Amino acid sequence: MTDTSAPATKLGRKRDHTRDPEILDAALDVLAEVGYDRMTMDMVAARAKAGKATVYRRWPSKADLVVEAVACMKKSDLDPSDLPDTGTLRGDLIAIMKPHNVVDAEKKLRVMAGLVSMLAENPEFGDAVNAAIVEPRAAINRKLLQRAADRGEIRPDADIEQLALLGPSMASYRVLVLRKPVDRAFLIKMLDDILLPAAGVREQTAASQ
Repeated sequence: MTDTSAPATKLGRKRDHTRDPEILDAALDVLAEVGYDRMTMDMVAARAKAGKATVYRRWPSKADLVVEAVACMKKSDLDPSDLPDTGTLRGDLIAIMKPHNVVDAEKKLRVMAGLVSMLAENPEFGDAVNAAIVEPRAAINRKLLQRAADRGEIRPDADIEQLALLGPSMASYRVLVLRKPVDRAFLIKMLDDILLPAAGVREQTAASQ
């Protein structure tokens, strides 16, 4: 007689991904604190209170872990489709300077600072960093600037794309080069002294700061 029974299949233990978000957040924290060169997988495992084997099994290298962490970086609470409309560009930009948004933006810049050496050796990762750190805020600025242009508040020939990147660029320079914090006072001064004049906005009565 022929044995038609199927051979027993050896199944490995199913990989558990429930800890991934915590490990990725821990990777970002360590990256922001010590930079890519000094960061180790063991440091991330310790911060996430995860077993080293768990981290190494999920991400075979530090670069793999960092790229995924940056790609999955939490977005700001700000939604480009649901932004405040105060009637002025200055009012709109100040309205989004909430404490948690400022803190979130500064952490992202510290992560960017930690990635400098990695990007120098792996420039192909630049797009992922731009998409996670720079573009979300630029998209918000772009929408507010376009709204201001539509109501005739800024000059008609204003380069909205360049203006949208002005704030993120200056904030990046402040964190990466000057090693200074990006706080509300800096953001308002940059807004009043540089962005609004560059956009051709007439002097406005200062709103409550």
